Amino acid sequence: MKLTRQLTGRSTEVASAAPMPITFSGLGRIDTAGALLLLELSGQSADNLAHLARDAGRPELAELVALVTPRGIAEHAPADVLWRWNIGSGLEVVGRRVMAGLSDVFENLAFYGELMAATGRLMRRPLHLRWIPTLSQIDRCGVDALPIIATANLFVGATIGFLGASLLAQFGASVFAVELVGVSVLREFAVLISAIILSGRSASSFAAEIGAMKMNQELDAMRVMGVDPFDSLVLPRFIGLLAVMPFLVLIAMIAGLAGGMLVLWPTLDLSPQFFLTRIVDNVGIKHFWLGLVKAPVMAVVVATIGCRHGFAAGDDVNQLGRHVTSAVVQALFAILTLDAVFALIFMELGL
Repeated sequence: MKLTRQLTGRSTEVASAAPMPITFSGLGRIDTAGALLLLELSGQSADNLAHLARDAGRPELAELVALVTPRGIAEHAPADVLWRWNIGSGLEVVGRRVMAGLSDVFENLAFYGELMAATGRLMRRPLHLRWIPTLSQIDRCGVDALPIIATANLFVGATIGFLGASLLAQFGASVFAVELVGVSVLREFAVLISAIILSGRSASSFAAEIGAMKMNQELDAMRVMGVDPFDSLVLPRFIGLLAVMPFLVLIAMIAGLAGGMLVLWPTLDLSPQFFLTRIVDNVGIKHFWLGLVKAPVMAVVVATIGCRHGFAAGDDVNQLGRHVTSAVVQALFAILTLDAVFALIFMELGL
């Protein structure tokens, strides 16, 4: 039998009529590529070579040999990579993704139930709240997020004003662009844009912080010292975000209305006094409350998903990165889904 390998750009031919005797006395550290080359050139089976490596006192080499076999690759490669190249398993891929999504939904609901139980315990003993971490989260999630939330909603309101002025002018109803800006900003875009920004800032931050603590075994150390990680890490983040979310939405509403007003003033020659008068008379307070009532729900979603993925992160950086990404994606999906549910509920109630 002849084995041919490409080494350093040249073809090297190795002839072996029978399995070669193997000794490991002069072998230093090798990687998986070296283990694969050794397996091919030796003429031994993977089991025999691994057995010889263990007898020679090289268990790490036996693990490498087992890893480079087709069975070892199948066991250690990510499942999505393996199924992606199997043409006949498309339905199985879909089924696995659906089951994984349903599993995430159930885990989020279970974590939400645990969060509500912890909140109930805190309501019976409010003095046990960790005020300094809670105030720190209010500062980080609220004060630090104000500039980007206000700026984003300012431009959203300005964009709606531009579109309303240009489209409604075709029907001679340009003045109704004021109502368009008011209803869309107060009812939908202020809370939606704010929640989306917080899902990118806070959900990822919560998942990364708690996940890093789990990687460094700080959560285990807290449990050993008798400190509940849920009460000390999750509740301050949850209460801080829940407390600051309505104020962020209020600032977003003001910024969105200001953006629409600044656009309609020079475009349609509508003064700020006229703009505010039409907002008060024709839009009213109803849409303000309909938008504001969504704020606590969005805060609960962002905090729950972010903290849950932090606790679910594994012990390596790769898993931490995947869970941080999943936290942001799931928070965005949940926000958009809940906004659609709120729209259907308000429509059925005639609001």
